[in-house]
Amino acid sequence: MEEIRQENKMGTMKIPKLLFSISIPIIISMLVQALYNIVDAVFVGRYDQLQTDANSLIGTDSVAGTTALGFAFPVQMLMIAVATGLGVGMNALLSRALGQKDKKRADLIAGQGMFLVGAAYILFLAFGLFFTDFFVSVQSTDGSLAYQYGVDYISIVSIFSIGVFVQVTMERLLQATGKSMLSMVTQLSGAITNIILDPILIFGYLGAPEMGIKGAAIATVIGQAVAAITGIILNLAANKEITLILKNFLPKGKVLGEILVIGIPAVLMQAISSVMSFTMNIILKPFDAVAVFAVYFKLQSFVFMPVFGLNNGMIPIIAYNYGAKKKDRIYATMKLSAISAVAYMLLGFAIFQIFPAELLGIFNDSMTEIGVPALRIISISFMLAGFSIVSISTCQALGKSIYSLVVSVIRQLVMLIPAAYLLSLAGNVDAIWWAFPIAELVGCTSCIIFVIHVLKNTIGKKEFSELK
Repeated sequence: MEEIRQENKMGTMKIPKLLFSISIPIIISMLVQALYNIVDAVFVGRYDQLQTDANSLIGTDSVAGTTALGFAFPVQMLMIAVATGLGVGMNALLSRALGQKDKKRADLIAGQGMFLVGAAYILFLAFGLFFTDFFVSVQSTDGSLAYQYGVDYISIVSIFSIGVFVQVTMERLLQATGKSMLSMVTQLSGAITNIILDPILIFGYLGAPEMGIKGAAIATVIGQAVAAITGIILNLAANKEITLILKNFLPKGKVLGEILVIGIPAVLMQAISSVMSFTMNIILKPFDAVAVFAVYFKLQSFVFMPVFGLNNGMIPIIAYNYGAKKKDRIYATMKLSAISAVAYMLLGFAIFQIFPAELLGIFNDSMTEIGVPALRIISISFMLAGFSIVSISTCQALGKSIYSLVVSVIRQLVMLIPAAYLLSLAGNVDAIWWAFPIAELVGCTSCIIFVIHVLKNTIGKKEFSELK
């Protein structure tokens, strides 16, 4: 009966109420994660400011901690990409097994998922032990304060990254059985722990030693460990549909292959941003602008996360009504989603244009000279980005997800990186930021072409009959 009511809601509830009722909880969860990322950077930025005031640091050293976070960003994004991508593969198979009432296979899939994330952790452990110096040296000047901080931070978050892999896997197991609220509890436990520990370990409050950037890294991995433990407890206590059995952790080639076939494309999709940010750090290195780029990414998460949440609510509505052949509801969802995304992005654009110095001042007062033009120029692309996210997600909902990967490659690798490099040859860091609007314009144009093509070949077909 509950399933029938859900189906009726997806096919009959007024689109505005339906879209926002599904999207708002997702948006809140994503904003919590964005807040956690920003608070982490704020405390590090404040520590930079104290160190500068006490030791008269200049140049890159005055934002050494924030710069170190910029060096670490590609690594942390790659960790999340691997963990969530493998989770996508595991969840797809899990949902199928659970739908078939095959608990034995579901338990096996869960165990194989744990094996894969364990193997992924070993790779990042090896990176943290043996390759951190080289990774940071490519983006920084050897011996600088930012270089030292970067090595310290990345070593800690890589060596102790087991928490993030277990956390994400536990969240996916809860989501696979419809326990999304418990998954949110897992996220919140880690985020709140990190936010509480950041000032204590960075500045040495409550009797703790002052550890600076190392304290930020330790707070991060402790938060991830708390979330992982919370996820394990919740799965053991409340997730009776899946049982974690140690013998299922032993590798089974066929099931591992099935998970990887689905998961690897998802990993690659998210890893594109990691490659982009690493390459941008190298381009920005001669201009001492890595810290500004790192802060921009923290700030823009507050602009983009609600749109991604809206996008996650839109996809199942369009997918359901595509299956039900209700063309009018598909177009209504697309229209409302696009208008809402662009309107929200317009608000973000206005804030970045009017208050760039104030936004940067939240982190560190010394970044305004480079940062103010950066925020104003990059934010020109916001409205285009909002439209692109919604439009290309329509392709996903209609079963043509390959176009999402193609657009991401076009925007971030084919256009953004070459444009940023060519503009950097002018010797003016302000010119580099124009690569973002340029790439977004090309990406948005690609989205329009793909969406028209997909609509024409799906709901535009003659045999697609509209049912009111």
